[in-house]
Amino acid sequence: MRTLPPLSAVRVFDAAARHENFTQAAAELGMTQAAVSYQIRLLEERLGLSLFTRAKGRASLTDAGRRIAPLTASAFETLEEAFSG
Repeated sequence: MRTLPPLSAVRVFDAAARHENFTQAAAELGMTQAAVSYQIRLLEERLGLSLFTRAKGRASLTDAGRRIAPLTASAFETLEEAFSG
């Protein structure tokens, strides 16, 4: 059995990592900034890693976040290809 984190949280991480801003990620995903923050916190707790350092209006990727971000982006590109008509 796979032990992947919830795909919804990974999707939020992907958007937040691209924007390095939770508010912009929320706008892209059609959710609130608080919901993005909550999903990121759940993912960080599940992984036992900090993925972002947070400062007013900015969420910078940590070393762990920078390592994971391109992998999740590639995974979502693969999913897009799999489901494209």
